[in-house]
This record gives sequence, structure tokens and C-alpha cells, in this order.
Amino acid sequence: MSEGTAMHIGIIGLGKMGANMRDRLRANGVEVTGFDRNPEISDVAGTAELIAALPAPRLVWVMVPAGAATDAVIAELANELSAGDLVIDGGNSRFTDDFAHAALLAASGVHYVDAGVSGGVWGLTNGFGVMVGGAAEQVERAMPVFDALRPEGPRDESFVHAGAVGAGHYAKMVHNGIEYALMQSYAEGYELLEKRSDLITDVPGVFKAWQRGTVVRSWLLELLVRALDDDPELQNIEGFVEDSGEGRWAIEEAINNAVPVPTISAAVFARFVSRQDDSPAMKAVAALRNQFGGHAVKTTD
Repeated sequence: MSEGTAMHIGIIGLGKMGANMRDRLRANGVEVTGFDRNPEISDVAGTAELIAALPAPRLVWVMVPAGAATDAVIAELANELSAGDLVIDGGNSRFTDDFAHAALLAASGVHYVDAGVSGGVWGLTNGFGVMVGGAAEQVERAMPVFDALRPEGPRDESFVHAGAVGAGHYAKMVHNGIEYALMQSYAEGYELLEKRSDLITDVPGVFKAWQRGTVVRSWLLELLVRALDDDPELQNIEGFVEDSGEGRWAIEEAINNAVPVPTISAAVFARFVSRQDDSPAMKAVAALRNQFGGHAVKTTD
């Protein structure tokens, strides 16, 4: 891409986050051609058309579910892209998958960067936190994209080049493990307050009062307040909570490296309990996941 030419990238996968990323990039001056299997939201009919629309050397961002779906897209791109092109996997792939993806693409001369992305459905307006792994020159090449995605302010407060290939998804795995534990702490506090309704007559008000000045204030707390504003007793949500993989992977890594992670472990196991018993704490976790990530909840209807 010649100097002065506007950045133009392709995005494969326009789900909740992919579509918001496309919109945010466009709003910040990056040209985007997006492909999704849903023709109603796709800009092109297929991957080949997307590749043809991009200027060489191309930059393609993959934003599809981790595992088999990402594997299939990477394999297709390895066959269709040209030497010098760059693929960024921005999904929640396991970091060990990055090694295989990078090797497969490298056989065709295609570069690879993995990007852990946080921000959920709010990323469009608030910006996304980005953690990447890969060669420094490829990360620098994609920096206009990362800068367009992240919030305004100092770059090092919302973006990190964490290390070599795999480091971005590893950092995101740990991030999500911490997220599990934080949500579980708020949820257990909610249940303890709710249990003493004879004494605590305004549970939502307690959480709302913690938003300024307290040491437990955070964006997750703000989202819990938002959920309680919508449904003060969480009557419309079942205490059933899925886990998306990163928490389990973090525990496996902790075991492999003899790192004690009792809080993260307990938070993951609590989600398993949620599938057996409908508890107020798990209602709070379910509500939080819905607020920040748009994750589906089971309603009590």
C-alpha cells in the first residue's frame, strides 16, 4: 500500500462484534469490505470477492467463532491469498491454535497476527481493548486498524503488542479468566445482600452507591447496576451461565505451569453449578454477560 493511501481491510464474520468493528473502523476512516454468510449484512458474496476487492498487499481480519470455523477460514485464506498478505485472527481462538494457523499461512508466504479483543457489544461506542501477538513489522503495519478500534487516549492503556504469535490470545485468555472471577465476586455479593432483604431494603441502590469513590467501582459494576435497573430482582433471568472456553483454558495453563488460580477456578466451577441449581448469584452473572457481551440468557417465561 503506497504512502497516503487510505487503509482498506477485509473482515470475515460480521456477528455482534464483527459488525460493530466494521462500523467503528469506517467511522474512523478505515475502508472495510466485510463478508458474512448472512447475505443481508454482507458487503460481498464470498471470500473470493472480498479478496478481489482489497488492494495488495491485503489485510484480512477473521472474526468467526473459535475452533473449526476459524480453522476452515484460515485454510481457505491460505489457498487464496498471496505472499505478503496479512491475516489477523481477532476471535477467541486458543493460543495454541495460533501456532498452527501461522505455520499454514506461512507456507504460502502470508503473515499472521493474533488479536485478543475485549469490549463486547459496547465496543462500537466505547472502543475495543486489543492485545496482539506477532512480528513487530506486521503489528506496525496494522496499527492504523488497531488505533481505529481502540478508545481515544494513550495507546498503551488500550493496546499492547504482547509478544510473538499466540501472545495476544494468551493475554485475552488470562483477561477472561480475571473477568470470570470479578463477575463471580459481584454476583456472590448480590446474593448475600439479597438474602438479608429484612435488613437491606434496596439492593440495587447499594450497588449503585458503589459506583463512585469506592475501591470496587468498575465498568462491570456499572453494567450490573444497569441490569438491576432493568430488573431489580432479576426475576426474568434464569441463573444458567455458559462458559466460552477461555476460563477453562486459563485453568489448564495454570495447572501446566503450577500457578495457583483458586479464584478463577472457583468462578468457572460456579458456572457448572449454575446448570444444576437456579441461584441469585448466577442470575447476576447471567445478567452481566448479557450486558457486556450480548450473550443470550435463559428467561423464566
